[in-house]
Amino acid sequence: MRTMPLLRAPILRVFFLLIILCTSSCKKNNPIENNLKNQTFNVDDKEQMEAYFFIATATLTNSIISKSLIAQQKTSDSIIKQISKKIENHQTELLHEVTAIANKKLIIVTDINNNANKLDLYKLIDSNDASFNNVYLSLLKDSLNKQIETFESVYKRTNDEVILKLVLRYLPKLYQFLRETEQIKQQIN
Repeated sequence: MRTMPLLRAPILRVFFLLIILCTSSCKKNNPIENNLKNQTFNVDDKEQMEAYFFIATATLTNSIISKSLIAQQKTSDSIIKQISKKIENHQTELLHEVTAIANKKLIIVTDINNNANKLDLYKLIDSNDASFNNVYLSLLKDSLNKQIETFESVYKRTNDEVILKLVLRYLPKLYQFLRETEQIKQQIN
């Protein structure tokens, strides 16, 4: 009987020592795992800027398409219908290309609830026939200016060849539409 308590104490000590060693070794961080986690969730300014570009471009493009569709339905002026149809086709093509590039870069472009766009659309819908063309051209001019600013800012800040090609392909046409819009607005006034 006496040998049993003497053996029990060293066995319990060894058992508790093993438990302490196991729990302390489990708490140690795996440096490879931590390095992979840091690389996976590390987002730099370039990636943020590119994501902002894709989302802003898609939002502006959707806004311009909506305004152009309303203009095609509401105006009786053939010049406004023509320019709005050309702009709609151009912006639809741009939207498809931006979405495809964003998907390749694993950036999800969603419709963001844009209150400014809604207000612009309400202005267009609520305008009477006499002021519609002027309101449409003003809103279109503002949207095209914002889109041009977005394209120019990403052009200055990125080295991504795909984005640069996209900007160089669409920016001249945006300037052309802006000039045409201003000319039509001067003719109407």
